[in-house]
Amino acid sequence: MSTVDYSQKIPNNVNLNEDRTLQRALEGWQPNFINWWDDMGPENTTRHDVYLRTAVSVDPAGWAQFGHVKMRDYRWGIFLNPGDANREVHFGDHKGEKVWQDVPGEHRANLRRIIVTQGDTEPASVEQQRHLGLTAPSLYDLRNLFQINVEEGRHLWAMVYLLHKHFGRDGREEAEALLQRNSGDADNPRILGAFNEKTPDWLAFFMFTYFTDRDGKFQLSALAESAFDPLARTTKFMLTEEAHHMFVGESGVSRVIQRTCQVMNEIKSDDPAKVRAAGAIDLATIQRYLNFHYSVTIDLFGADESSNAAMFYSAGLKGRYEEGKRTDDHLLKDQFYKVLEVREGQLLEKEVPMLNALNEVLRDDFIKDSVAGVERWNKVLDKAGIPFRFKVPHKAFNRRIGALAGVKVSPEGRPLNDAEWKAHENTWLPTAEDRAFVASLMGRVVEPGRFAGWIAPPAVGINRQPVDFDYIRFN
Repeated sequence: MSTVDYSQKIPNNVNLNEDRTLQRALEGWQPNFINWWDDMGPENTTRHDVYLRTAVSVDPAGWAQFGHVKMRDYRWGIFLNPGDANREVHFGDHKGEKVWQDVPGEHRANLRRIIVTQGDTEPASVEQQRHLGLTAPSLYDLRNLFQINVEEGRHLWAMVYLLHKHFGRDGREEAEALLQRNSGDADNPRILGAFNEKTPDWLAFFMFTYFTDRDGKFQLSALAESAFDPLARTTKFMLTEEAHHMFVGESGVSRVIQRTCQVMNEIKSDDPAKVRAAGAIDLATIQRYLNFHYSVTIDLFGADESSNAAMFYSAGLKGRYEEGKRTDDHLLKDQFYKVLEVREGQLLEKEVPMLNALNEVLRDDFIKDSVAGVERWNKVLDKAGIPFRFKVPHKAFNRRIGALAGVKVSPEGRPLNDAEWKAHENTWLPTAEDRAFVASLMGRVVEPGRFAGWIAPPAVGINRQPVDFDYIRFN
């Protein structure tokens, strides 16, 4: 079934009404989700009519419709890509076998761990962003924030469905725990570090959606290769929605840069103090935000060497990004990959078995993709005639996970001692002053067609609507 059935209490395309036990369990979880949304979702939005897209099919040619919907009444549901009866495992020790429709007993714990970890990131993003609506730079941006929020909520539903359907009582308990952890909570935080960081302003939000949602793209793509077919089908559809989140980040940062360049050319100065005085975010501060969000995000890929990554691949649980396009044997038992380590104060490469380096393989794929987008930001500078270049820092910079955790390295990749790091840290990472200045710009602008002075308008509106469309109707 590709069309979504909205006649049911929980919209779905998985024939939920044919499994009454599962349906009752999920309908029992639904009020807890709504309570979590009311408590931890976007602030003061209950009465807003928001121009949202809603999935009506998993057919890429016509999967969504747009219309004004009250946020509280958004129809979250369960959507899987169509199955393929002939699909086979195409990597690891089970290569060539039929994919699994049920969880093999020997992989139960690891699959549950993978699904819970992915699921935990989805409500975390909503919690991190819950205050941003109070400082939106435009109605257009506010709508994009809310679209991301409701889709992260639906991605939570995607993982909860798998837990309920395939993991029995353990799965139901894990689904409840997904609503009990909270981003940044001292006693019960989210599982991954980046999802406990604050997202206090819109520049941080744009960087988060550019970098951290891009991590989501690569993690979901790796899971979309899984031999556990329900997980693969679920994450393939999630990727359809994830693309918009990354667009919001890339275009948002681009518009911030565009406005800064306009101000620099108007005042004929690149002095950060003068740029700030003119109400724009100076380029050096944008670079520091970039450095922070990039380095926090690449930690999400895990340790450089990982026996778990090797086991997940060999077992068929999690593949590589675009596994099917790779031309090796998809077993990787005799292949090697280079990772970094610190020896005698130097960053040096060493070869390790590729199976153990699969986190690093995925991280390097992410880095390549991220750099391409940063180069598109540099084209905005080129067009404005500004001789500045944004760069992603070295992948050993500001790391907290793996062999590089705590190693002091400059953005260019030069190992440093503690004194050197402390002397330059404030030029490489956002300072309290930077964050306070950016926060000072965050005044709410919600009149149709108006934009805050620190960001340029988009080139086009949403779904062919004009930029000054009433994307949100306040009631």
